[in-house]
Amino acid sequence: MPTEALLTDLYELTMAAGFLADGKGEEPAAFDLYYRRNPFRGGYAIAAGLEDGVRAVLQTRFTAEDLDYLRSRRSPGGARTFSDRFLDFLARYRFRGDIRAIPEGTVVFPNEPLVRVTGGLIECQLVETILLCHLNFQTLVATKAARIWEAAQHGTVLEFGLRRAQGPDGALSACRAALIGGADATSNVLGAARFGVPAKGTHAHSWVQAFPDELEAFRAYARSFPDECILLVDTYDTLGSGVPNAIRVAKELEAAGHALAGIRIDSGDLAFLSIKARAMLDREGLGYVKIVASNELDETLIADILAQGGRIDTWGVGTNLVTGSGEGGSALGGIYKMVAHNGEPTIKLSANPEKTTNPGLKKIVRFYDRDGLMEADAVAAEDEDLSRGEVWIVDPTNPLRRKRLTSPHRVEMLEPVVASGKLVRPFPPLEAIRDRRREQLAHLHERYKRLYNPHEYKVGLSLGLWQRKERMITDIVGNGRADGAP
Repeated sequence: MPTEALLTDLYELTMAAGFLADGKGEEPAAFDLYYRRNPFRGGYAIAAGLEDGVRAVLQTRFTAEDLDYLRSRRSPGGARTFSDRFLDFLARYRFRGDIRAIPEGTVVFPNEPLVRVTGGLIECQLVETILLCHLNFQTLVATKAARIWEAAQHGTVLEFGLRRAQGPDGALSACRAALIGGADATSNVLGAARFGVPAKGTHAHSWVQAFPDELEAFRAYARSFPDECILLVDTYDTLGSGVPNAIRVAKELEAAGHALAGIRIDSGDLAFLSIKARAMLDREGLGYVKIVASNELDETLIADILAQGGRIDTWGVGTNLVTGSGEGGSALGGIYKMVAHNGEPTIKLSANPEKTTNPGLKKIVRFYDRDGLMEADAVAAEDEDLSRGEVWIVDPTNPLRRKRLTSPHRVEMLEPVVASGKLVRPFPPLEAIRDRRREQLAHLHERYKRLYNPHEYKVGLSLGLWQRKERMITDIVGNGRADGAP
Protein backbone atom coordinates (compact mmCIF):
# COMPACT_ATOMS: atom_id res chain seq x y z
CA MET A 1 0.00 0.00 0.00
CA PRO A 2 1.48 3.38 -0.96
CA THR A 3 2.18 5.63 2.03
CA GLU A 4 1.60 9.29 2.78
CA ALA A 5 5.05 10.08 1.42
CA LEU A 6 3.19 10.30 -1.90
CA LEU A 7 0.66 12.77 -0.45
CA THR A 8 2.20 15.60 -2.43
CA ASP A 9 1.76 17.41 -5.72
CA LEU A 10 3.56 15.83 -8.64
CA TYR A 11 5.47 18.99 -9.39
CA GLU A 12 7.23 18.81 -6.01
CA LEU A 13 8.77 15.52 -7.15
CA THR A 14 9.56 16.61 -10.69
CA MET A 15 11.24 19.80 -9.44
CA ALA A 16 13.19 17.81 -6.86
CA ALA A 17 14.31 15.37 -9.55
CA GLY A 18 15.34 18.27 -11.76
CA PHE A 19 17.27 19.96 -8.95
CA LEU A 20 19.14 16.72 -8.30
CA ALA A 21 19.95 16.22 -11.99
CA ASP A 22 21.18 19.83 -12.25
CA GLY A 23 23.40 19.54 -9.19
CA LYS A 24 21.33 22.05 -7.23
CA GLY A 25 19.79 19.75 -4.64
CA GLU A 26 22.02 20.76 -1.74
CA GLU A 27 22.12 24.48 -2.47
CA PRO A 28 20.91 26.36 0.63
CA ALA A 29 17.45 27.88 0.36
CA ALA A 30 14.70 29.41 2.47
CA PHE A 31 10.93 29.46 1.98
CA ASP A 32 8.13 31.36 3.74
CA LEU A 33 4.60 30.04 4.25
CA TYR A 34 1.99 32.78 4.62
CA TYR A 35 -1.43 33.88 3.39
CA ARG A 36 -2.61 37.07 1.71
CA ARG A 37 -6.17 37.63 2.98
CA ASN A 38 -7.99 36.83 6.21
CA PRO A 39 -10.72 34.21 5.80
CA PHE A 40 -14.41 35.08 6.23
CA ARG A 41 -13.68 38.75 5.47
CA GLY A 42 -12.49 38.90 9.06
CA GLY A 43 -9.81 40.83 10.85
CA TYR A 44 -7.52 37.99 11.93
CA ALA A 45 -6.79 34.26 11.76
CA ILE A 46 -5.80 31.64 14.33
CA ALA A 47 -2.67 29.65 13.46
CA ALA A 48 -3.25 25.90 13.53
CA GLY A 49 -2.01 22.69 11.94
CA LEU A 50 1.67 23.15 12.75
CA GLU A 51 2.15 20.01 14.82
CA ASP A 52 0.45 17.75 12.30
CA GLY A 53 2.33 19.37 9.42
CA VAL A 54 5.75 19.16 11.06
CA ARG A 55 5.22 15.57 12.19
CA ALA A 56 4.26 14.64 8.63
CA VAL A 57 7.44 16.30 7.35
CA LEU A 58 9.69 14.52 9.86
CA GLN A 59 8.02 11.14 9.37
CA THR A 60 8.17 11.10 5.58
CA ARG A 61 9.80 7.90 4.34
CA PHE A 62 9.53 6.52 0.81
CA THR A 63 8.86 2.79 0.95
CA ALA A 64 9.68 0.22 -1.71
CA GLU A 65 6.06 0.31 -2.85
CA ASP A 66 6.13 4.11 -3.11
CA LEU A 67 9.28 3.89 -5.20
CA ASP A 68 7.83 1.15 -7.40
CA TYR A 69 4.89 3.39 -8.19
CA LEU A 70 7.17 6.31 -9.09
CA ARG A 71 9.35 3.98 -11.14
CA SER A 72 6.30 2.92 -13.14
CA ARG A 73 5.46 6.46 -14.27
CA ARG A 74 6.00 7.14 -17.97
CA SER A 75 5.82 10.22 -20.15
CA PRO A 76 3.42 10.21 -23.14
CA GLY A 77 6.42 9.17 -25.23
CA GLY A 78 7.09 6.18 -23.01
CA ALA A 79 10.18 7.45 -21.16
CA ARG A 80 10.37 6.99 -17.40
CA THR A 81 9.57 10.14 -15.45
CA PHE A 82 12.04 9.50 -12.63
CA SER A 83 15.60 8.22 -12.88
CA ASP A 84 17.08 5.48 -10.72
CA ARG A 85 19.39 8.09 -9.23
CA PHE A 86 16.45 10.14 -8.02
CA LEU A 87 14.60 7.11 -6.71
CA ASP A 88 17.75 6.10 -4.79
CA PHE A 89 17.81 9.61 -3.36
CA LEU A 90 14.18 9.29 -2.22
CA ALA A 91 14.92 5.90 -0.64
CA ARG A 92 17.41 7.65 1.67
CA TYR A 93 15.45 10.88 2.04
CA ARG A 94 15.01 12.43 5.48
CA PHE A 95 14.22 16.06 6.20
CA ARG A 96 17.44 17.57 7.64
CA GLY A 97 16.54 21.24 7.54
CA ASP A 98 15.32 23.84 10.02
CA ILE A 99 11.80 25.10 10.67
CA ARG A 100 10.79 28.22 12.56
CA ALA A 101 7.10 29.00 13.07
CA ILE A 102 4.49 31.04 14.88
CA PRO A 103 3.02 28.78 17.62
CA GLU A 104 -0.42 27.29 17.16
CA GLY A 105 -3.22 29.23 18.80
CA THR A 106 -1.60 32.56 17.94
CA VAL A 107 -3.56 35.38 16.33
CA VAL A 108 -1.97 35.98 12.92
CA PHE A 109 -2.45 38.31 9.99
CA PRO A 110 -1.89 38.41 6.22
CA ASN A 111 1.53 38.71 4.63
CA GLU A 112 3.59 37.63 7.62
CA PRO A 113 5.38 34.27 7.60
CA LEU A 114 3.63 31.62 9.68
CA VAL A 115 6.43 29.16 8.93
CA ARG A 116 9.98 29.52 7.62
CA VAL A 117 11.79 26.51 6.22
CA THR A 118 15.54 26.51 5.57
CA GLY A 119 17.81 23.78 4.30
CA GLY A 120 18.85 22.17 1.04
CA LEU A 121 16.81 23.20 -1.98
CA ILE A 122 15.30 19.75 -2.52
CA GLU A 123 14.20 19.21 1.07
CA CYS A 124 12.69 22.70 1.27
CA GLN A 125 10.77 22.06 -1.94
CA LEU A 126 9.52 18.61 -0.97
CA VAL A 127 7.75 19.84 2.20
CA GLU A 128 5.69 22.54 0.49
CA THR A 129 2.49 20.66 -0.23
CA ILE A 130 2.24 18.80 3.05
CA LEU A 131 2.76 21.94 5.16
CA LEU A 132 0.22 23.88 3.12
CA CYS A 133 -2.27 21.01 3.33
CA HIS A 134 -2.16 20.91 7.12
CA LEU A 135 -1.84 24.60 7.92
CA ASN A 136 -4.28 25.95 5.35
CA PHE A 137 -7.17 23.75 6.45
CA GLN A 138 -6.62 23.79 10.19
CA THR A 139 -6.01 27.54 10.28
CA LEU A 140 -9.25 28.06 8.35
CA VAL A 141 -11.29 25.91 10.74
CA ALA A 142 -9.60 27.27 13.90
CA THR A 143 -10.39 30.78 12.72
CA LYS A 144 -14.02 29.84 12.09
CA ALA A 145 -14.23 28.31 15.55
CA ALA A 146 -12.75 31.43 17.14
CA ARG A 147 -15.30 33.63 15.35
CA ILE A 148 -18.09 31.35 16.57
CA TRP A 149 -16.70 31.40 20.12
CA GLU A 150 -16.51 35.18 20.06
CA ALA A 151 -20.03 35.48 18.62
CA ALA A 152 -21.29 33.13 21.36
CA GLN A 153 -19.78 35.54 23.90
CA HIS A 154 -17.37 32.83 25.04
CA GLY A 155 -20.18 30.39 25.71
CA THR A 156 -19.98 26.64 25.27
CA VAL A 157 -19.44 25.47 21.67
CA LEU A 158 -19.66 21.84 20.59
CA GLU A 159 -18.16 20.57 17.33
CA PHE A 160 -20.93 18.55 15.65
CA GLY A 161 -19.48 18.26 12.14
CA LEU A 162 -18.29 14.68 11.64
CA ARG A 163 -21.06 13.64 9.23
CA ARG A 164 -20.62 16.79 7.10
CA ALA A 165 -16.82 16.93 7.11
CA GLN A 166 -14.59 16.52 4.07
CA GLY A 167 -14.06 12.81 4.60
CA PRO A 168 -12.68 10.95 7.64
CA ASP A 169 -9.25 12.60 7.53
CA GLY A 170 -10.83 16.04 7.15
CA ALA A 171 -13.14 15.27 10.06
CA LEU A 172 -10.25 14.61 12.43
CA SER A 173 -8.24 17.61 11.26
CA ALA A 174 -11.32 19.81 11.57
CA CYS A 175 -12.05 18.45 15.03
CA ARG A 176 -8.55 19.33 16.24
CA ALA A 177 -8.65 22.78 14.66
CA ALA A 178 -12.11 23.50 16.05
CA LEU A 179 -10.90 22.64 19.54
CA ILE A 180 -7.93 25.00 19.11
CA GLY A 181 -10.21 27.79 17.93
CA GLY A 182 -12.90 27.60 20.58
CA ALA A 183 -14.93 24.39 20.64
CA ASP A 184 -15.07 22.78 24.08
CA ALA A 185 -16.08 19.25 23.08
CA THR A 186 -16.98 17.17 20.04
CA SER A 187 -19.53 14.60 18.91
CA ASN A 188 -16.65 12.76 17.17
CA VAL A 189 -15.77 9.91 19.53
CA LEU A 190 -12.43 9.19 17.86
CA GLY A 191 -11.58 12.89 17.98
CA ALA A 192 -12.48 13.02 21.68
CA ALA A 193 -10.30 10.00 22.43
CA ARG A 194 -7.38 11.21 20.33
CA PHE A 195 -7.38 14.81 21.57
CA GLY A 196 -8.36 14.19 25.18
CA VAL A 197 -11.60 16.21 25.24
CA PRO A 198 -15.18 15.32 26.20
CA ALA A 199 -17.41 13.53 23.69
CA LYS A 200 -20.86 15.14 23.75
CA GLY A 201 -24.19 14.37 22.11
CA THR A 202 -27.89 13.91 22.58
CA HIS A 203 -30.13 11.67 20.47
CA ALA A 204 -31.68 11.89 17.02
CA HIS A 205 -35.29 12.40 16.00
CA SER A 206 -35.31 8.71 15.09
CA TRP A 207 -35.12 7.87 18.81
CA VAL A 208 -38.39 9.69 19.46
CA GLN A 209 -39.99 8.21 16.35
CA ALA A 210 -39.09 4.68 17.49
CA PHE A 211 -41.43 4.88 20.51
CA PRO A 212 -45.24 5.05 20.75
CA ASP A 213 -45.10 8.68 21.88
CA GLU A 214 -42.64 11.43 22.73
CA LEU A 215 -43.01 11.12 26.50
CA GLU A 216 -42.18 7.42 26.50
CA ALA A 217 -39.17 8.11 24.27
CA PHE A 218 -37.90 10.73 26.72
CA ARG A 219 -38.46 8.43 29.70
CA ALA A 220 -36.61 5.58 28.00
CA TYR A 221 -33.62 7.79 27.23
CA ALA A 222 -33.59 9.12 30.79
CA ARG A 223 -33.64 5.56 32.15
CA SER A 224 -30.58 4.69 30.09
CA PHE A 225 -28.62 7.91 30.78
CA PRO A 226 -30.02 9.50 33.95
CA ASP A 227 -26.98 11.67 34.67
CA GLU A 228 -26.20 12.96 31.17
CA CYS A 229 -29.61 13.17 29.57
CA ILE A 230 -30.24 15.86 26.96
CA LEU A 231 -33.62 15.58 25.24
CA LEU A 232 -34.29 16.65 21.66
CA VAL A 233 -37.59 18.52 21.94
CA ASP A 234 -38.49 19.52 18.37
CA THR A 235 -39.55 16.21 16.76
CA TYR A 236 -43.24 17.16 16.83
CA ASP A 237 -43.99 20.46 18.59
CA THR A 238 -41.24 22.17 20.56
CA LEU A 239 -43.38 24.28 22.91
CA GLY A 240 -46.63 22.27 22.69
CA SER A 241 -45.22 18.87 23.61
CA GLY A 242 -41.42 18.71 23.54
CA VAL A 243 -40.62 21.08 26.39
CA PRO A 244 -43.62 20.06 28.54
CA ASN A 245 -42.66 16.38 28.21
CA ALA A 246 -39.03 17.21 29.02
CA ILE A 247 -40.22 19.01 32.14
CA ARG A 248 -42.19 15.92 33.25
CA VAL A 249 -39.11 13.74 32.77
CA ALA A 250 -36.95 16.28 34.61
CA LYS A 251 -39.27 16.10 37.62
CA GLU A 252 -39.17 12.30 37.52
CA LEU A 253 -35.37 12.38 37.39
CA GLU A 254 -35.30 14.74 40.37
CA ALA A 255 -37.46 12.36 42.36
CA ALA A 256 -35.00 9.57 41.59
CA GLY A 257 -32.00 11.64 42.66
CA HIS A 258 -30.82 12.65 39.19
CA ALA A 259 -30.97 15.82 37.10
CA LEU A 260 -31.89 16.49 33.49
CA ALA A 261 -28.80 17.92 31.83
CA GLY A 262 -30.54 19.82 29.06
CA ILE A 263 -32.88 20.07 26.12
CA ARG A 264 -31.88 20.54 22.48
CA ILE A 265 -33.70 22.57 19.85
CA ASP A 266 -32.75 21.71 16.27
CA SER A 267 -35.23 23.66 14.15
CA GLY A 268 -37.44 26.71 14.03
CA ASP A 269 -36.90 30.21 15.37
CA LEU A 270 -34.12 29.46 17.83
CA ALA A 271 -34.24 32.87 19.52
CA PHE A 272 -38.01 32.77 20.12
CA LEU A 273 -38.13 29.09 21.07
CA SER A 274 -35.23 29.35 23.49
CA ILE A 275 -36.78 32.37 25.25
CA LYS A 276 -40.09 30.57 25.68
CA ALA A 277 -38.43 27.29 26.69
CA ARG A 278 -36.28 29.05 29.29
CA ALA A 279 -39.34 30.66 30.82
CA MET A 280 -41.18 27.32 30.95
CA LEU A 281 -38.22 25.58 32.58
CA ASP A 282 -37.65 28.36 35.09
CA ARG A 283 -41.31 28.40 36.15
CA GLU A 284 -40.90 24.76 37.14
CA GLY A 285 -37.76 25.39 39.14
CA LEU A 286 -35.54 23.88 36.44
CA GLY A 287 -33.13 26.75 36.01
CA TYR A 288 -30.27 24.28 35.99
CA VAL A 289 -31.47 22.61 32.78
CA LYS A 290 -29.35 23.88 29.88
CA ILE A 291 -30.67 24.76 26.44
CA VAL A 292 -28.63 23.44 23.52
CA ALA A 293 -29.17 24.74 19.97
CA SER A 294 -28.14 23.24 16.66
CA ASN A 295 -29.25 23.47 13.00
CA GLU A 296 -26.81 25.00 10.49
CA LEU A 297 -25.41 27.52 12.96
CA ASP A 298 -22.56 29.90 12.23
CA GLU A 299 -21.14 33.00 13.86
CA THR A 300 -23.55 35.44 12.22
CA LEU A 301 -26.65 33.45 13.16
CA ILE A 302 -25.38 32.99 16.71
CA ALA A 303 -24.77 36.72 17.05
CA ASP A 304 -28.26 37.45 15.70
CA ILE A 305 -29.90 34.99 18.11
CA LEU A 306 -28.15 36.55 21.10
CA ALA A 307 -28.99 40.06 19.87
CA GLN A 308 -32.66 39.00 19.88
CA GLY A 309 -32.40 37.88 23.50
CA GLY A 310 -32.00 34.16 22.81
CA ARG A 311 -31.47 32.05 25.93
CA ILE A 312 -29.13 29.39 24.61
CA ASP A 313 -26.39 27.94 26.80
CA THR A 314 -24.62 25.61 24.39
CA TRP A 315 -24.12 25.81 20.64
CA GLY A 316 -23.77 22.67 18.54
CA VAL A 317 -22.10 23.76 15.33
CA GLY A 318 -21.47 21.31 12.51
CA THR A 319 -21.35 21.90 8.78
CA ASN A 320 -20.30 25.54 8.73
CA LEU A 321 -17.55 24.94 11.27
CA VAL A 322 -15.80 21.87 9.91
CA THR A 323 -16.05 22.92 6.26
CA GLY A 324 -15.04 26.54 6.89
CA SER A 325 -18.19 27.71 5.13
CA GLY A 326 -19.34 31.29 4.95
CA GLU A 327 -18.70 34.49 3.10
CA GLY A 328 -15.01 34.79 2.32
CA GLY A 329 -14.41 31.25 3.60
CA SER A 330 -14.16 27.73 2.15
CA ALA A 331 -10.35 27.83 1.84
CA LEU A 332 -7.35 29.69 3.21
CA GLY A 333 -5.12 30.90 0.41
CA GLY A 334 -1.85 30.02 2.08
CA ILE A 335 1.20 30.04 -0.17
CA TYR A 336 4.83 28.92 0.03
CA LYS A 337 7.48 31.03 -1.68
CA MET A 338 11.25 30.97 -1.94
CA VAL A 339 12.80 33.98 -0.20
CA ALA A 340 16.52 33.09 -0.26
CA HIS A 341 18.87 30.94 -2.34
CA ASN A 342 22.59 30.34 -1.97
CA GLY A 343 22.75 32.82 0.86
CA GLU A 344 21.18 35.67 -1.12
CA PRO A 345 17.64 37.06 -0.84
CA THR A 346 15.30 36.28 -3.72
CA ILE A 347 12.11 37.96 -4.88
CA LYS A 348 9.16 37.12 -7.10
CA LEU A 349 7.69 40.06 -9.00
CA SER A 350 4.10 40.61 -10.08
CA ALA A 351 2.03 43.34 -11.67
CA ASN A 352 -0.18 42.87 -8.60
CA PRO A 353 1.78 44.43 -5.69
CA GLU A 354 0.37 42.03 -3.09
CA LYS A 355 1.83 39.09 -5.04
CA THR A 356 5.37 40.46 -5.04
CA THR A 357 7.21 38.56 -2.33
CA ASN A 358 9.25 39.99 0.52
CA PRO A 359 12.89 38.89 0.15
CA GLY A 360 15.30 37.24 2.54
CA LEU A 361 15.26 35.64 5.96
CA LYS A 362 12.87 37.58 8.18
CA LYS A 363 11.65 38.02 11.70
CA ILE A 364 8.25 39.22 12.92
CA VAL A 365 8.06 41.55 15.89
CA ARG A 366 4.67 42.22 17.45
CA PHE A 367 4.16 45.54 19.25
CA TYR A 368 1.68 45.97 22.11
CA ASP A 369 0.26 49.31 23.23
CA ARG A 370 0.16 50.66 26.78
CA ASP A 371 -3.08 48.75 27.45
CA GLY A 372 -1.47 45.46 26.46
CA LEU A 373 -3.37 45.23 23.17
CA MET A 374 -1.77 44.27 19.88
CA GLU A 375 -0.80 47.43 18.01
CA ALA A 376 1.02 46.30 14.86
CA ASP A 377 3.43 43.69 13.49
CA ALA A 378 6.77 44.57 11.92
CA VAL A 379 8.27 42.19 9.36
CA ALA A 380 12.00 42.83 9.28
CA ALA A 381 15.21 41.32 7.93
CA GLU A 382 16.53 38.74 10.37
CA ASP A 383 19.68 40.72 11.08
CA GLU A 384 17.80 43.92 11.97
CA ASP A 385 17.65 44.90 15.64
CA LEU A 386 14.09 45.88 16.54
CA SER A 387 14.46 45.22 20.26
CA ARG A 388 14.43 48.90 21.24
CA GLY A 389 13.90 52.39 19.92
CA GLU A 390 11.63 53.78 17.25
CA VAL A 391 10.51 51.52 14.38
CA TRP A 392 8.75 52.61 11.21
CA ILE A 393 6.77 50.10 9.17
CA VAL A 394 5.66 50.45 5.55
CA ASP A 395 2.62 48.87 3.89
CA PRO A 396 4.23 47.00 0.96
CA THR A 397 1.09 47.37 -1.19
CA ASN A 398 0.88 51.12 -0.55
CA PRO A 399 4.20 52.67 0.52
CA LEU A 400 2.47 55.93 1.46
CA ARG A 401 0.87 54.13 4.39
CA ARG A 402 3.41 54.10 7.20
CA LYS A 403 3.25 53.73 10.96
CA ARG A 404 5.63 54.76 13.72
CA LEU A 405 6.00 52.27 16.56
CA THR A 406 7.61 53.19 19.87
CA SER A 407 6.14 50.81 22.44
CA PRO A 408 8.79 49.00 24.50
CA HIS A 409 6.50 45.95 24.75
CA ARG A 410 7.43 43.89 21.70
CA VAL A 411 7.69 40.16 21.06
CA GLU A 412 9.38 38.10 18.33
CA MET A 413 6.88 35.69 16.82
CA LEU A 414 8.82 33.03 14.87
CA GLU A 415 10.10 30.33 17.22
CA PRO A 416 12.46 27.43 16.49
CA VAL A 417 10.61 24.15 15.96
CA VAL A 418 13.03 21.89 14.05
CA ALA A 419 16.83 22.13 13.86
CA SER A 420 18.81 19.86 11.53
CA GLY A 421 15.80 17.59 11.14
CA LYS A 422 15.17 17.20 14.88
CA LEU A 423 12.42 18.67 17.05
CA VAL A 424 13.82 21.41 19.26
CA ARG A 425 11.20 20.93 21.97
CA PRO A 426 8.03 18.88 22.53
CA PHE A 427 4.84 20.24 21.04
CA PRO A 428 2.52 21.77 23.65
CA PRO A 429 -0.62 19.86 24.71
CA LEU A 430 -3.90 20.87 23.11
CA GLU A 431 -5.14 22.62 26.24
CA ALA A 432 -2.05 24.85 26.26
CA ILE A 433 -2.77 25.79 22.64
CA ARG A 434 -6.37 26.58 23.59
CA ASP A 435 -5.13 28.73 26.47
CA ARG A 436 -2.87 30.59 24.06
CA ARG A 437 -5.80 31.31 21.75
CA ARG A 438 -7.84 32.68 24.66
CA GLU A 439 -4.95 34.85 25.81
CA GLN A 440 -4.21 36.07 22.30
CA LEU A 441 -7.80 37.06 21.57
CA ALA A 442 -8.00 38.83 24.93
CA HIS A 443 -5.16 41.08 23.71
CA LEU A 444 -6.76 41.82 20.33
CA HIS A 445 -8.88 44.97 20.21
CA GLU A 446 -12.57 44.50 19.54
CA ARG A 447 -12.34 46.49 16.32
CA TYR A 448 -10.38 43.64 14.74
CA LYS A 449 -12.83 41.00 16.00
CA ARG A 450 -15.98 42.51 14.52
CA LEU A 451 -17.94 40.07 12.34
CA TYR A 452 -18.67 42.80 9.82
CA ASN A 453 -16.20 45.32 8.42
CA PRO A 454 -13.41 44.76 10.94
CA HIS A 455 -10.60 47.26 11.18
CA GLU A 456 -7.43 46.29 9.30
CA TYR A 457 -4.59 45.35 11.63
CA LYS A 458 -1.28 46.91 10.59
CA VAL A 459 1.37 44.55 9.27
CA GLY A 460 4.25 46.34 7.59
CA LEU A 461 7.83 45.98 6.46
CA SER A 462 10.58 47.64 8.43
CA LEU A 463 12.21 50.51 6.56
CA GLY A 464 15.33 48.37 6.09
CA LEU A 465 13.44 45.50 4.52
CA TRP A 466 11.32 47.84 2.40
CA GLN A 467 14.42 49.55 1.03
CA ARG A 468 16.02 46.18 0.25
CA LYS A 469 12.90 45.12 -1.61
CA GLU A 470 12.83 48.34 -3.63
CA ARG A 471 16.50 47.98 -4.57
CA MET A 472 15.93 44.41 -5.74
CA ILE A 473 12.90 45.38 -7.84
CA THR A 474 14.85 48.22 -9.43
CA ASP A 475 17.82 45.95 -10.13
CA ILE A 476 15.71 43.20 -11.72
CA VAL A 477 13.67 45.52 -13.90
CA GLY A 478 16.59 47.76 -14.78
CA ASN A 479 18.81 44.86 -15.84
CA GLY A 480 16.09 43.19 -17.87
CA ARG A 481 16.04 40.05 -15.71
CA ALA A 482 12.24 40.15 -15.84
CA ASP A 483 12.17 40.36 -19.65
CA GLY A 484 11.16 43.98 -19.38
CA ALA A 485 7.89 43.30 -17.55
CA PRO A 486 7.63 42.60 -13.81
